[in-house]
Amino acid sequence: MPDLAPLPTPLDEATEALRALLGDRLVTSGGDRRQHSHGEGLPDAGLPDMVAYPETTEEVAELARICTAHRIAMVPYGAGSSLEGQVAALNGGVSVDLTRMNRVLEVSPGSLDCHVQAGVTRMQLNAHLRDTGLFFPLDPGADATLGGMAATRASGTNAVGYGTMREVVLALTVVTPDGRIIRTGSRARKSATGYDLTRLYVGSEGTLGFITELRLRLVGQPEAVVSAVSQFPSLEAAVNTATMARQMDLRVVRLELLDEVQTDACIRYSKLEGMAPKPTLFVEFHGTPAAVREQAELFHELARDMGALSWDEAETPEARTALWTARHHAYEACIALVPGSRNMGTDACVPIEHLAACLIETQADVRDSGLTAPIVGHVGDGNFHLGILFDPEDKDQRARADALAERVSLRAIRYGGTCSGEHGVGLHKTRYLAAEHGEALEIMRALKAALDSLGLMNPGKLIPEREAPPTG
Repeated sequence: MPDLAPLPTPLDEATEALRALLGDRLVTSGGDRRQHSHGEGLPDAGLPDMVAYPETTEEVAELARICTAHRIAMVPYGAGSSLEGQVAALNGGVSVDLTRMNRVLEVSPGSLDCHVQAGVTRMQLNAHLRDTGLFFPLDPGADATLGGMAATRASGTNAVGYGTMREVVLALTVVTPDGRIIRTGSRARKSATGYDLTRLYVGSEGTLGFITELRLRLVGQPEAVVSAVSQFPSLEAAVNTATMARQMDLRVVRLELLDEVQTDACIRYSKLEGMAPKPTLFVEFHGTPAAVREQAELFHELARDMGALSWDEAETPEARTALWTARHHAYEACIALVPGSRNMGTDACVPIEHLAACLIETQADVRDSGLTAPIVGHVGDGNFHLGILFDPEDKDQRARADALAERVSLRAIRYGGTCSGEHGVGLHKTRYLAAEHGEALEIMRALKAALDSLGLMNPGKLIPEREAPPTG
């Protein structure tokens, strides 16, 4: 009898249909698949079976219909800068890279908004806006895609002054898992109609559908900007200064903390002059020349009362850029402290009244762990980060790093906060969702089941599976 050819699998059939749709924009090479198997941060990876590069919302919708028909997992992918395992393809399937959807579709100066495709990055948008007198204010550090920023509800250094993606997203175009195209929200600055689906998809981490287009708020370029750096004798003095500034309603736009370990790392990495390895605050004010000068002087007076060791201002664009470039290189500076290490970058957020106590407890925990883990904080809104350095080949170090990250998350929840202020949950923080949300987690599971009944959208992320009941 002649040999029978193997029957095509659902994956084979989906691959054939997707290749008919995308041509050479469907890639199965090992290099592309490995690149799309993980984001930044932890080395944990999940290899997709293929990588798709759609260029329109309609192509994403057809891709979703094909994958749903063949029960193939779909993982949205942007710049790959996520830190909690959001882009790992745990069940294989297709990694859907949206970076070719990178057009600014419309800018409306009169309404202070814009319409962009999901693959536009924040730097690309601000370059496009340069001559309009407007800018997009959120700055997470990485040049992330705006779709990815919405999916993880990102924020960054400007959040204390301009809010997070939750506040700046007006409307979305979303492709559902079964391939429907829906539009949520409108250009109106408020609405009292229907469920707020825009806020549902912002922060959904690719588990409910594909964000393919966004309508975003913009703000006017400030007339004047003053940045300053102030160093303190202790972490407590620096944090108390930041807390008091917020309680006094000083109009800071950026309010960043580096502990002495992170400051030392930045001094070495960015070759900063005139700074000591001490706890440090970076602060910035936007507004009229008179307003920013008044606010800066009030903050300086407060810092001096709290025992500040120095106060240095930067008013020229060049000086401000140098100052904030050093801050944005904190991630790389952290890794450079221990060559060959990986950075388990974790974040948490607590009510600002508890920030000092939480950070002091966390710093003591780091010392007890025996690991190097600098602290960086968007302390104006109670958000802080630990860069936990570990040798990925050393199982003991990895275990201690995991345990330290877990204690940080549970400590933040104990203080009435959250296990993530901006990185998101992804794969690595699902185990804390029950402690943080309690019975509300069941509502989240119900929403996931209703909107992605087959579990094909970014499976294994954000919403933890129910634990199996004990047997025997």
